[in-house]
Amino acid sequence: MARLNEDQVNQNLENINGWNLIDNKISKEYELKDFKSALAFVNKVGEKAEGMDHHPDILMHSWNKVKISVSTHSEGGITEKDFNLAKEIEGINI
Repeated sequence: MARLNEDQVNQNLENINGWNLIDNKISKEYELKDFKSALAFVNKVGEKAEGMDHHPDILMHSWNKVKISVSTHSEGGITEKDFNLAKEIEGINI
């Protein structure tokens, strides 16, 4: 899958709420109602990622916050695959 240029990345970011370009990755931070909900969300993200064979960086911090960062390491940047995973993550009920 081909790496996207900056214009393509920015255009795709317009279609997914709250995601940003940070350090050559697309990222979003989620705030859940409590620790248990944050942990459940992380597990749901993991299931989606495993099903797509595309694994994000996941940081669970504070007691209820989860930061997801996605890039395609093999392409050295952001691809459509990253946006596909981001859209799947957005579909998770939290």
